[in-house]
Amino acid sequence: MEETDMYTCSEARMEDKIKTFSTFGDAGHGGITRYSLSTEALQARAEFVKRMEAIGAEIKSDDMACLYATLKGSEPDLPGIVMGSHCDSVKNGGNYDGILGVMGAMEVLETIAENNIPHKHNITAMIWTNEEGSLYPPSMMASGVLCYDYLPEDIRVKFKHEDMLNSKSILDPTQTFGMALEASGYKGDKANRLNPKDYKAMFELHIEQGPILEAAGNDVGVVTCVLGMVCYRIRTYGQADHAGTTPMKYRHDALYAAAKVLEYLHEEFDKLDPELVYTTGEIVLHPDVHTVIPDYVDFSLDARHEDPKVIEQVVKIIENMPKEVVGCTTGYEPAWTRDTVYYDKELVGYVQEAVNELGYSNQKINSGAGHDAQFCSYMMPTTMIFVPSKDGHSHCEPEFTSVKQCTQGASVMLNAVLKCDAK
Repeated sequence: MEETDMYTCSEARMEDKIKTFSTFGDAGHGGITRYSLSTEALQARAEFVKRMEAIGAEIKSDDMACLYATLKGSEPDLPGIVMGSHCDSVKNGGNYDGILGVMGAMEVLETIAENNIPHKHNITAMIWTNEEGSLYPPSMMASGVLCYDYLPEDIRVKFKHEDMLNSKSILDPTQTFGMALEASGYKGDKANRLNPKDYKAMFELHIEQGPILEAAGNDVGVVTCVLGMVCYRIRTYGQADHAGTTPMKYRHDALYAAAKVLEYLHEEFDKLDPELVYTTGEIVLHPDVHTVIPDYVDFSLDARHEDPKVIEQVVKIIENMPKEVVGCTTGYEPAWTRDTVYYDKELVGYVQEAVNELGYSNQKINSGAGHDAQFCSYMMPTTMIFVPSKDGHSHCEPEFTSVKQCTQGASVMLNAVLKCDAK
């Protein structure tokens, strides 16, 4: 591909796709609820198939219902290039998370077909099944199964194929993911799975899901890695007593202790690298009765940073937190960890070249969130492209990225894919 051969995708076509797909699972407030393999998700898949067949793409699915639409290359025996994301959402999610990567991949194929752009390798648009895990946990289910043999042992243990098929619906425990799979009409052949023999590279377009690109005034994020993280359970142990009859000086209030511990951790973490992000998103309280002083609190602590040394410092702070606080004892337990996953340097380079040549403002960026591309990167060269999220919102109905920005992201992916194809 010569430097002058730059292509751009169609804003009109992208706008039409955004409008159409936003109707599948419309929650009535500007966002969607589209659980994996639900009626709404099957509508999105049918639309994908319809539009991809219209440009002459070949449609396949694998045994996890991942869906593949392929435009054959001039040398179809070469390993192909895949672009993919997911079409499922969280409850009351937005119209861009996941589905933008699918619409972007479709737009790349539509642009190639419309302009008869020559390419050697097969180029595939893909839908990953059940990335969110909102109805059938865990998240990143299909990529966990497809990439199972390549994942680190501590990750793969959570994605045994049989366990995934038996995953129970959070709305109806009599229903399993395996049942939904059989009923979907999209369960195909295991031989069709994404694999490193038949494919040479994977690209994923995604909204940033944070405020960094918008704040910097940049159109595109060239993603270099997915942040490493640790997740701990922090506990405090007190004594349950009557809320009305126990004087304050005699109390051993586990919730008050937990608040003090949380404050301590925040203050200590803030002394580390400002790029560190950390969150308490889940609290378990016992007995959880308004007339009883809590005797036990268990809260989550999720911390993320690219540098494992910073993560080590986080762990040290947790291990050295006070053993006793306001008359209560404390404890901790590691829940799980994830190393920083770096994307393929060559593919990141193609993305960087493409965005520079297109003239879009851009920056290097990391991903704090997990994606199917993250698991895929253990199996084959993989990278991601981010476009801005208005006000940093994601996993909620106000989630928004302009048609122009969505199309720019697709154009970057198109040209990066063509650079990959030329090699």
